Amino acid sequence: MTALTLSTAAAPGLRADAIVIGVAKGAQGPVVAPGAEAVDKAYDGKLAGVLETLGASGAEGELTKLPAPAGFKAPLVVAVGLGAQPADKDGEDGEDGGPGYDPEALRKAAGVAARALAGSKKAAFALPVDSPGAIGAIGEGILLGAYSFDAYKGNGQNGGNGRARNGKAPLAEAALLGGKPRDAAHKGAVARAVAVCEELNRARDLINTPPNDLTPAAFAGIAQTAAKEHGLKVQVLDEKALVKGGYGGILGVGGGSAATPRLVKLSYTHPKAVKHLAFVGKGITYDSGGISLKPAGHNETMKCDMSGAAAVFAAVVAAARLGLEVNVTGWLALAENMPSGSAVRPGDVLRMYSGKTVEVLNTDAEGRLVLGDALWAASQENPDAIVDVATLTGAMMLALGSRTFGVMANDDAFRSAVHEAAEEVGEPAWPMPLPEHLRKGMESSVADIANMGERMGGGLVAGLFLREFVGEGITWAHLDIAGPAFNEGGPFGYTPKGGTGTAVRTLVRLAELTAAGDLG
Repeated sequence: MTALTLSTAAAPGLRADAIVIGVAKGAQGPVVAPGAEAVDKAYDGKLAGVLETLGASGAEGELTKLPAPAGFKAPLVVAVGLGAQPADKDGEDGEDGGPGYDPEALRKAAGVAARALAGSKKAAFALPVDSPGAIGAIGEGILLGAYSFDAYKGNGQNGGNGRARNGKAPLAEAALLGGKPRDAAHKGAVARAVAVCEELNRARDLINTPPNDLTPAAFAGIAQTAAKEHGLKVQVLDEKALVKGGYGGILGVGGGSAATPRLVKLSYTHPKAVKHLAFVGKGITYDSGGISLKPAGHNETMKCDMSGAAAVFAAVVAAARLGLEVNVTGWLALAENMPSGSAVRPGDVLRMYSGKTVEVLNTDAEGRLVLGDALWAASQENPDAIVDVATLTGAMMLALGSRTFGVMANDDAFRSAVHEAAEEVGEPAWPMPLPEHLRKGMESSVADIANMGERMGGGLVAGLFLREFVGEGITWAHLDIAGPAFNEGGPFGYTPKGGTGTAVRTLVRLAELTAAGDLG
């Protein structure tokens, strides 16, 4: 992964392959953002005009390259768009950048630049730095933007995060100009960015790994290795243990595959913790739809159906690496949903771990079945809150698109807190309701509940189903990340093509807020 350093060096004398600066979209044209004063001075204060001549406007995601001015040791200046220039208190564009650039704007700009600088050994980032938060955002953008997954290309050596991108290795080192190497807050911001992004990129690796290599057992093995490395407790229930425990949902979904299911419990504890969070992740390592087979054209990316479990796994490890004063338990419900003679059939009735029976009307509505068992298992420890994460419904994609996940909860205040945490870290989310009238559509004549209900509002129906398996009195939220979990289009900002690792930062932020006593 790209190495992050803090530097107080002046841009002209810094040995690097490129100097990255920010340019904002002002009322009268592009505006050079704070941090690039030395670069602008070297252009006789006319850098904004030069950039405008080259077609730059400062729009978000825009990138312009130009030769560095005479006297600079770096040969290249990379100007990256920050979007609209922040306004002063009077509402006018501020000459000095106003009250400061939004962290997400910095994150996206840094990601665009880092991706464009693949193959470079070192780049200096002279973006606006007015707080440790800005340093952390820029660092995150660099580390996430530089990501590539090339484990299965070329000679196949090693894999995933930090490998060659079209023959070019990711940016090797990024110096954050304006950052103070001896400042505890600045160093802490970089350390946090590294811990969170390394784990988020590990989640991306898992999502991108082909399902013939990432079976439930293989995923469980990776979790065991990480637990040993970071001092976590881990428990893996294999098929025999699941049968003995009565985990009918997980067993039913995984029954059609030769790759048997697993339920993994990862536990991080802190001696000073007074709160306990439980994260539950859907881990369908491949989803064919089962007997209710998906139509042609809908199977190719179904390796990503374990994105929720990947996010939970990454978040628990990140919490441990950050030493947060909160106990965090992660539950990974892992199975492969395949059609075969032993697969669950439409019309079958499963007895869940909670004892409740479910009539399976659609075997492609399998995520809620494995989550039902895991939610009930998590509930038995009576945590202060449970958050589940799942690529659960196509209906949520229809409702919110491909970049926003839905948030449902059994408590309005908690739903708002989760939504705010997601927006704070730059993960677009939207609060969704759980309309009681939709519960009636899941009534079954042969079981306690059916796994399908009304077609309209299908994402909300799925949330209502999951609520049935949350212990009484436990605060719970459900994140349906079906849209943003896997990017089938081109990269943008710091988001790559393929697995995105969405929800990792939201879960980590929730753990931080809980540790600080700011989340209920």
